[in-house]
Amino acid sequence: MLRVFQRGIPVDPLPEWQPRDEFLPHAPVRTHNLSEDDQKLAVRNALRYFPEHLHRTLAPEFAEELREYGHIYMYRFVPRMRMMAYPIGEFSAKCQQAASIMLMIMNNLDPAIAQFPEELVTYGGNGQVFSNWAQFWLTMQYLSQMTEEQTLVMYSGHPMGLFPSSPNSPRAVITNGMVIPQYSSKEDYNRMFALGVTMYGQMTAGSYCYIGPQGIVHGTTLTLMNAGRKYLKVQDLKGKVYVTSGLGGMSGAQAKAAVIAGCVGVIAEVCLTEPAGLESC
Repeated sequence: MLRVFQRGIPVDPLPEWQPRDEFLPHAPVRTHNLSEDDQKLAVRNALRYFPEHLHRTLAPEFAEELREYGHIYMYRFVPRMRMMAYPIGEFSAKCQQAASIMLMIMNNLDPAIAQFPEELVTYGGNGQVFSNWAQFWLTMQYLSQMTEEQTLVMYSGHPMGLFPSSPNSPRAVITNGMVIPQYSSKEDYNRMFALGVTMYGQMTAGSYCYIGPQGIVHGTTLTLMNAGRKYLKVQDLKGKVYVTSGLGGMSGAQAKAAVIAGCVGVIAEVCLTEPAGLESC
């Protein structure tokens, strides 16, 4: 099944159009305030991944996504397979380092892990793995071809290509959201994200190494213990009650921190975007 990545973006045949999966949580509509000319540019930028004979079919579709959701995600190309971190030996790759990166990408986009999987957001509301699904397919194709003497260069979700390197070189060089300060306002970012030329990868979404609450348990525990020292004037939180709510995508860290610090944790968390239940919240 995973050999499908060797073929790159599925265009022959073109996948049937499919609506968003309403049983999954979805990213809020993005605000961009693009001019009419910029909207046309955003569609042209999206079409660059596809052969010209498909442009007439895809252009109206992409334009509608931009109007309705504020970004072109290319929902038609959401993989039909189960998105998860398959055993590394199941990935079709020429070196284990490449297979490892493929595994991490799949983990970041697993619906049981990702905050908004169909919008390629792993966590933080806007932590993108890729800007659109064409970039996902193209990157996975490059990784399936990469040898130990090549390096994949990524720029804001866009694979720049495979470049000659050496076995001792990094297998991937990644940068996200590189913008000079003069053009780094929120309005500038919203426009560039809508145009498909930049994205915000948070710390571990766009670098493919998200590990959930594990990554912040240590810092959260220290924060809780230092709060006790500063405000309660105690070195031991035993017998103290820690009440919190609305914790977000990494909410498990605060519960674990309470246990480690030795206090009583009372936590309220609600996820209204999971109609099938709260198990994944």
